[in-house]
Amino acid sequence: MAKAEASVEELISMIQRGELRLPEMQRRYVWRSTRVRDLMDSLYRGYPSGAILLWDTDEAVPLQDFAVVQSLNPYQSTRLLLDGQQRLTSLSAVIRGEPVTVRGRKRPIELLFNLEHPDGPVVTEVNEEGAEEDEGDEDEELGDVADSSDDELLRRFNEMTFVVATKKLAHLPHWVKVSDVFKTDNPAPFLTRAGISSLSDPLYAKYSQRLAKLRGICKYVYRMDVLERTLSYDEVTEIFVRVNSLGAKLRSSDLALAQITAKWRHSLQSFLKFQADCAKVGFDLELGIHLRNLIAFATGQSRFAVVKNLSVEALQKAWKEAGEGMEFAMNFLKSNAGIESPALLSSPFLMVVIAYFGHVRRYTITPEESALLRYWALIANAKGRYSRGSSETLVDQDIATLRDGGKIQDLIDRLRLQVGILEVSPDELEGRNQRSALFKTMFLAFRAAEAKDWRSNLTISLDHSGAHHRLQFHHIFPKAQLKNSFTSREADDIANLAFIGGKTNRAISDKPPATYLPPLVAQHGAQVFVAQAIPLETDLLAVPNYKAFLTERRKLIAARLNAFLVPTSASPSSDLS
Repeated sequence: MAKAEASVEELISMIQRGELRLPEMQRRYVWRSTRVRDLMDSLYRGYPSGAILLWDTDEAVPLQDFAVVQSLNPYQSTRLLLDGQQRLTSLSAVIRGEPVTVRGRKRPIELLFNLEHPDGPVVTEVNEEGAEEDEGDEDEELGDVADSSDDELLRRFNEMTFVVATKKLAHLPHWVKVSDVFKTDNPAPFLTRAGISSLSDPLYAKYSQRLAKLRGICKYVYRMDVLERTLSYDEVTEIFVRVNSLGAKLRSSDLALAQITAKWRHSLQSFLKFQADCAKVGFDLELGIHLRNLIAFATGQSRFAVVKNLSVEALQKAWKEAGEGMEFAMNFLKSNAGIESPALLSSPFLMVVIAYFGHVRRYTITPEESALLRYWALIANAKGRYSRGSSETLVDQDIATLRDGGKIQDLIDRLRLQVGILEVSPDELEGRNQRSALFKTMFLAFRAAEAKDWRSNLTISLDHSGAHHRLQFHHIFPKAQLKNSFTSREADDIANLAFIGGKTNRAISDKPPATYLPPLVAQHGAQVFVAQAIPLETDLLAVPNYKAFLTERRKLIAARLNAFLVPTSASPSSDLS
């Protein structure tokens, strides 16, 4: 293996000219803008950023496109990028000022640079869920919260060097667009915009040096490990899997994809097409879920470790059956359970089990079975069956139950063994927040009760158009009203959250509920609040009585959840408890 070095500028040029390509084994581009922001910050400070792994080859291997535009390379001899795609794609998009293509949609990566950033390092924000990246768009979270004041947000932003662009920040003179800085060596336009017109201004040298340091990212040098031409595609796939396994840089699904595409050449195109087709009907799932579904149909279990033992023929047969199963799962969740988006699932693994159930029943299901399947799916989702403990083990247990002739009641009994009482109790809601599986079920139950926005009277929905109507979750007692007497954890309690549109949320801002609720009740009636299980007793709306409000609302939420979860046309053979 040879060693080499190349600057960011050189690597981006190689991508642009088509001299650096992606093999089919690679996962696609998945970084969110916040990850790109942190990469830029690290390079700006000269921190280490890992190595790049390449393969020089003359072999005609299956390729895929970068997420950024490339020219056609007329030569067969190519360098393939095995490790570093996320970093180099991000840098290419920002430095060239071009959008990235993600799942067929182009989106820009717009970052701003703070000319007035503090000296010294900043604290990196860590994803509490532990995932390296999120493959969804930035704006696809269920109920984006908008309670923070503008002053609080601006204070936080001013402590950072790079931020993901917002319209308000972009208009401030000391914030500049990162891509614009790389288009010119002349600092004058940025200095003039910041109100600096004289060389004697003490900020002239400071800002000029910072702009030059930012442009210096192009000169950052990456170390490259280059695999020899003599290696075969299969050997390189094995190296790719081992390197990424040891470094824990890729998830098991990414490594499985490399092994599958090494056996089944050009299969990635089929996988991506089906993924795109699912996204068109509302289920924009990670490719890893479709691969796990493929393995479940091929082997009767969901673990990727068995990929190496599967033949191409077995993979192709299972992929056809898995697609049919996933289509059934999507249709069932939408039509029978009211779940029209993965944002409403505590884990997409639930879809794999539903898909497998449809398959083993040959998609011939009685009304009683359908009602029980709805009940199991909603309870498993609410209780977070696949988001606690070993998810793979639990999926395998349920698949094995169905594979061996088990009924839906057997799945319900197994769920009861895991979580105990299936009915939701008020105590179970205590201390939960918007990350809880029950939060998603709350939305489903409130929507089933015809919950509406408190001003527009639009029924709450995930897909309303326009910023005014886009769903947000609202703190009934705004955090600003609670901060002096209660902890942030207490303020974020699930019993303090409701679903309303963005304009309504902004109009309420940080007003106490005793001030803003009575006029809304007088204008729109109590039903829109009853639908979201909100107690309206005057004494409960006073800030000192916040904990009493939470206690009462938990009782109302639990009752609403249980009424929603119980099957309508059939019931489990055992008691719900």
